[in-house]
Amino acid sequence: MTDTLREVLEKYWGYSSFRPLQEDIMRSVLDGKDTLGLMPTGGGKSITFQVPAMIMEGLCLVVTPLIALMKDQVDNLRARGIKATTVHSGMTADEIARHFDNCIYGDYKFLYISPERLHTELFKRKLSSMKICMLAVDESHCISQWGYDFRPSYLHIADVRKELPENTPVLALTATATPEVVDDIQDKLLFRRKNVLKKSFTRENLAYIVRNTENKTEELIHILKRVEGSTIVYVRNRKHTQDIARTLQQEGFSAHFFHAGLNRDEKSGRQDAWKNGTCRIIVATNAFGMGIDKPDVRLVIHMDMPNSLEEYFQEAGRAGRDGEKAYAIALCSSSEASKLKRRMTDEYPDRKFIVRVYEALGNYFQIAVGFGAFLTHDFSIFDFCGVYRFSSFQVHSALKILEAAEYIEYVEDPDNNSRLLFLTNRDELYKMDFDKLTDDIIQVILRSYTGLFADYTFIDESVIATRVHSTRDAVYNILITLSKSRIISYVPRKKLPQIVFTRRREEARHVVIPRSIFEDRHQRTLERIDKVVEYMTGNNRCRALMLLRYFGEKTETDCRTCDVCLRKNHQGLKNWEFNKVRKALLERLEKNASESIHTLAEELPLDREKNAQVIRFLLDHDERLTLKDHIISLNSAIHN
Repeated sequence: MTDTLREVLEKYWGYSSFRPLQEDIMRSVLDGKDTLGLMPTGGGKSITFQVPAMIMEGLCLVVTPLIALMKDQVDNLRARGIKATTVHSGMTADEIARHFDNCIYGDYKFLYISPERLHTELFKRKLSSMKICMLAVDESHCISQWGYDFRPSYLHIADVRKELPENTPVLALTATATPEVVDDIQDKLLFRRKNVLKKSFTRENLAYIVRNTENKTEELIHILKRVEGSTIVYVRNRKHTQDIARTLQQEGFSAHFFHAGLNRDEKSGRQDAWKNGTCRIIVATNAFGMGIDKPDVRLVIHMDMPNSLEEYFQEAGRAGRDGEKAYAIALCSSSEASKLKRRMTDEYPDRKFIVRVYEALGNYFQIAVGFGAFLTHDFSIFDFCGVYRFSSFQVHSALKILEAAEYIEYVEDPDNNSRLLFLTNRDELYKMDFDKLTDDIIQVILRSYTGLFADYTFIDESVIATRVHSTRDAVYNILITLSKSRIISYVPRKKLPQIVFTRRREEARHVVIPRSIFEDRHQRTLERIDKVVEYMTGNNRCRALMLLRYFGEKTETDCRTCDVCLRKNHQGLKNWEFNKVRKALLERLEKNASESIHTLAEELPLDREKNAQVIRFLLDHDERLTLKDHIISLNSAIHN
């Protein structure tokens, strides 16, 4: 089995060996076991289902909520000669039906699908005709109400599972999950037997640092001047990405900004410039980083803390994937904790406001009560807020809650490339009589792209226009004409976010926001914020240990690289040195009850002078320890 897996890896991906844990997960899946793979950011999760699926007979159904990542993976698979396709919001009904039929009849290996599509009648009808060899669930923490990114649409995966043959394995993958979320994922996905394969979250090369400062921009520039190398700077909103990138450029740094509002070409250009090193710094919202494999990131700097340690750990973990020294630095002001808690007021607006937003959406799109199910609408949040005089931030939060309650789907980052499929066959096409520009456009498309007669293919009107010496508008108009004539099916690029009504429009009095979506979720968010505040303000505990314990790893070994470990105490020792000696001393006394102070000073982990410093301090401050006739004893009554 091992040789077969490696042969597939080398044939299609060009690698000769697997990363840690990847092969264990693959073996588990090939043995038919339901498996939860817990792998930190950058661990290579997608390989764990892509490689074994190539050995198995049938179609691998991949559920993921991230449209951009979904598209990237499908494009990468196709570039390797592997037949893969995707179904998500923003696609036309004809497109979706054709993609499903291709999966039934076209010998496809991978179907990527957004969770919202799983409970549509069309998918339910088509599923029974698909030969599914594996169900892969990416970002599987989204299925848990205990998780930081709960999405009720993920609960439909259990219904899909019930329709599959009993021996079809489920592979659930996530980068971050607390112990309660790990259990919940397996329960919700109907695992036949608990089976967790986990890679330690320990990152020995990554130093976690919190810098307290009232001038974050000044501190950012100071850090960038001291530490060289590729950098990600995370901020909370789009405007700040531009402002900070502009400031860094004025200071002489090579920097770009990145957020979900950029078009596809801008995103691709900035990602490529950063990945190949022509741009050193990318200033981004959390829209940046998913699926981008750049191992040599030296710095990840957070100008604002996220709402959870899950988010922070995932974003910070994009530094140092090559195993070389790297830094995850959080810049925190004295008002950081209160800012985090104030954020909750806007993120959980009043229930009445949420219902008002829902009602306004129906009026805005002129949808009558009882109609509108699964219709897709382009949506400008700024125009909408201007019409109804709402706060854009609160509307954004209300839309997210309505999405969680499954009234709508809010697609903030739509598929930004145009798509085209020829509806006539090649012979019929050549018999048709077109004007010169139309004929030139068709010939350029046929020469520039492949698979046009079998599936929708992404095209770029600007590239086509350049090659036919015309304009983008002219190409667009001709493609529209060809589409109306049913010669092609043409789906122009989407420039705006989209709203999809996932059920018919309800009267406002019938809109129900469940307690699990609102109050319970709000309470769990507050609890996660408390953990973030604890991480930011804790000055006596190793930062890495705090993160590891949050994710259920039991370890007492300080990282020795975070700001807390390196901070010197009033004995002049670094905190990690003090903690190391204290731990060793207590362990010896627990085992031997009492020992000579001279022996301990000689044999504890550091040099004699440092060991003696710690012993003296503990004798003065730790009531569990007593000294008599040069013998140190542990007071077991107090200890227990």
